[in-house]
Amino acid sequence: HDVLIVLGLYSLLYGIMPFSLEIDQAFIAAILTVVGYSINDTVVVYDRIREWRKLYPKREPIDVFNGAINSTLSRTFNTSMTTFLVVLIIFLFGGVVIKGFVFALLIGIFVGTYSSVFVAAPVAFDFLRIEEKRRERKMQK
Repeated sequence: HDVLIVLGLYSLLYGIMPFSLEIDQAFIAAILTVVGYSINDTVVVYDRIREWRKLYPKREPIDVFNGAINSTLSRTFNTSMTTFLVVLIIFLFGGVVIKGFVFALLIGIFVGTYSSVFVAAPVAFDFLRIEEKRRERKMQK
């Protein structure tokens, strides 16, 4: 989903931005970097959820998920903001040749951070609810 948003913005802004937004090797490298960055952030969130589920088995799942997300929030945002600032400085002061690559990274870091916290965890929670309902149906049969 992160890649689709970066690709979509690239397509929408092609011809509008004052620098090249060509789909080239640099763009593919930026997309792969975004994928890796997003996967890393998502794994950190999922690992903390797993950790909290073991630590607090008696708590409601929504409270466990909320606590786990809150405990990773500062780490996720600090990591993303420092990376975003460095990439933004490269975008502002770097050469014209690298602007397309860095622009894709800027979008990707923002979207990847958003999806790690606000999309991945709720999807995991929904899957947990579906699994609980399946278990309840099996127990009733």
